[in-house]
Amino acid sequence: MENQENSVPLKRPVELECDVVRFQNQKDKWIAFVGMKDGRPYEIFTGLADDEMGIALPKSVKRGKIIKVVLPDGQKRYDFQFVNTRGFKTTVEGLSYKFDREFWNYARLISGVLRYQMPIDQVVHMISGLQMDNDSINSWTAGVARVLKRYIPGATVEDDE
Repeated sequence: MENQENSVPLKRPVELECDVVRFQNQKDKWIAFVGMKDGRPYEIFTGLADDEMGIALPKSVKRGKIIKVVLPDGQKRYDFQFVNTRGFKTTVEGLSYKFDREFWNYARLISGVLRYQMPIDQVVHMISGLQMDNDSINSWTAGVARVLKRYIPGATVEDDE
C-alpha cells in the first residue's frame, strides 16, 4: 500500500518473512534472501553461499525472517533468523555485511523497484536487460532474474538447488 500524497511506500516493517533460494552462476553457488510483504517480493539480499566469503546455511532452510536492526549510533543492519530442525531460533547477524559490496549495491537497486511495487515480470525484464562490464555481475543478474521469476504466476523456472 502506498501513501497517496507522494507515492512513497510505507515504512519497512522491522521483520519481513523471507524465502531462501539457492542458485548457481557458472561455478559459484549463491544464496538469495527474498523478503516478502503482502505476498510479493519486497527486497532481496544475495551473496556467495559459503563460510569464508558469504554465508552458509543448512540446505533444509527455505524460509525465515529478515530483521532490520537499528544500532544505538543510528547505523542499520539486517539479520536473518530461521527455526532449525530442532525448533530453535538461529540468527545470522549482519546479513547486510556478509556480501560483496558491489553486488549489495545492485541488490539495493533491485529492492528499491520491488518496494515501489513494479510488476515482477517488469523487474525481471529490467534485470535481464542490464549489461555490465563485468562477466561476474552479468552472470549474477541472470541468477537474480531466475530467482524473481519464481514469483510470476505461471512462469517456469529451472531449479538450481
